[in-house]
Amino acid sequence: MSTFLKIFLLSCISLSVWANEEVLNKVSLENDLKSIERGADTLMGACHSCHTLKYVHYRDLLNFGMDKQKVEAWRGDQSLDSALNAQMSETDAINMFGKAPPDLSLMVKAREGGPNYVYSYLLGYYQKPDGSTGNHFYPETKMPDILNSGGATEGAQHAEVQAQARDIVSFLTWVSDPHEAERLRLGYFVISYLIVLTTLLYFVKKQIWSKLN
Repeated sequence: MSTFLKIFLLSCISLSVWANEEVLNKVSLENDLKSIERGADTLMGACHSCHTLKYVHYRDLLNFGMDKQKVEAWRGDQSLDSALNAQMSETDAINMFGKAPPDLSLMVKAREGGPNYVYSYLLGYYQKPDGSTGNHFYPETKMPDILNSGGATEGAQHAEVQAQARDIVSFLTWVSDPHEAERLRLGYFVISYLIVLTTLLYFVKKQIWSKLN
């Protein structure tokens, strides 16, 4: 394959990816405790009956600072170290939807477009002429319109649905990497330590070489 043809194909792929990204709605994520807790609250009420979050545990929610009473209500008789498993069994989910709903732990990282894709998907529902519900971003979806985005006809309703979708995506982004803040703090500490150590070693080296000259 010639170099020109390779460059042309790569350019086409890049333009395709760029075009797909342009279609997605852009979401401004919130990473504060209140926003993420609101997202958890909405998700646990609307999505947790079918979807699991197997890589996050109830103890993680408490450690992050979420309201203890809410976490206790969500977990019921499960231990704090239990994962957030779906309330519906996998067998019942398959019988109802044809296949088990996907785990949401890494959904933000798994989809091209990341948070923007998930946000667009939640807002992408619409009413078909026959009265059924479709989704612009994933036509094959079996998931119902949990936020009623397709039924929002007024500006205030749209704003409320968008806020709920943003909170859910903010929560799922946190779920995909719940230890990010801790890792960043540790990284800053390590970098600072290395800078100080390097500076000290530089002066030690300078002192030793000054005696040898």
